[in-house]
Amino acid sequence: MAAALNHTIVSARDALASAAFLADTLGLPPPSRFGPFIVVETANEVSLDYSQTDGEITPQHYAFMVSEAEFDEIFERVALHGTYWADPGRRRADEINHNDGGRGVYFEDPDGHLLEVITRPYGSSTA
Repeated sequence: MAAALNHTIVSARDALASAAFLADTLGLPPPSRFGPFIVVETANEVSLDYSQTDGEITPQHYAFMVSEAEFDEIFERVALHGTYWADPGRRRADEINHNDGGRGVYFEDPDGHLLEVITRPYGSSTA
């Protein structure tokens, strides 16, 4: 069997609020509890398991592949939350990108993790 990512742990100041933000923004099912974690399950059965911490949070980056129709729905919710960017360096505020013939946008969660939604995998352009 080939290795496949099953889950990753995401540090948060308020695990329930951060998990709910992700699920709501991406249109995923509500988070569930598994032991000390608040779990958000993605469509490809990879979960982000939120862990409450009072310590320092090192921001991470999480990217999600979505369809064009899903992008439109998600982008509406992202825009309501405030600033978003076309690039991971956060230099192109309030723009989306069109990399590889698709669309993408970056935005922060409540703990400063950089979230991204894209409609085409990087490097997939045939041009």
